[in-house]
Amino acid sequence: MAVTGAEQTEGGWSASQYAKFLHARTRPARDLLAAVPLETAQEVTDLGSGPGNSTALLRARFGAARITGTDTDADMLRTAREALPDCHFEAADIATWTAAPPQDLVYANASLQWIPDHRQLFPRLLAQLSPGGVLAVQMPDNLDEPTHIAMREISGDPRWAERLTAARARRVPLLTPADLHGLLRAECRQLDIWRTVYQVELTGTDAVTQWFLGSALRPLLAPLSEAERADFLDAFRARIAPFYPEQDGRVLLPFPRAFFVATRA
Repeated sequence: MAVTGAEQTEGGWSASQYAKFLHARTRPARDLLAAVPLETAQEVTDLGSGPGNSTALLRARFGAARITGTDTDADMLRTAREALPDCHFEAADIATWTAAPPQDLVYANASLQWIPDHRQLFPRLLAQLSPGGVLAVQMPDNLDEPTHIAMREISGDPRWAERLTAARARRVPLLTPADLHGLLRAECRQLDIWRTVYQVELTGTDAVTQWFLGSALRPLLAPLSEAERADFLDAFRARIAPFYPEQDGRVLLPFPRAFFVATRA
């Protein structure tokens, strides 16, 4: 969610950059919510609510619930509060967040990939649910895509490699479905796990770069100077161009995403 030039917020995400592709970014959120097996809910939390697009879906489905959105970024929280004044938004770190009271639904759309140690995180989040409550999670599963291979290669440039060590380490490969099943199944009435590859149609090859300026490129570019960001992005565009050819001015961006919906016993 952010970066470069005027659209980069100091030390944080940019809601306006993220929103450039809001319809396509919201589609996985809809698919995740459609798989939640709850008729009603009283307590709902949207972990990593961003500009509130996913929170709006929760409000539309669970109109009677108390809905809370959490994020660490002031720009995202400000945008969400303006869009959804009837929901509560608070600054909170997912890694240490604790529910009060127990939740009927903890919903995390494209946020938990930034949190380390899923073997500790997922059981802890499951424990925040009331009996029969649901933990619904969607995460990008694209570390082996050409875009992310290019990010890792370019971030190793000696000009900035040391400064980007922490940023490179922020995301690690996701748990396999078998590992996830073994980790959570004993505590669940039901556990659904699946993976979808979305084919996102964009206008022009540079739109691929613009897409990731709103997400994965942000932590890599944040430590760099303006000139270094320009060099990084020039190298990124050159590396990915052969993998995303234009056809009549349009480009398809394959985007794999991993999902699971766990209903607590």
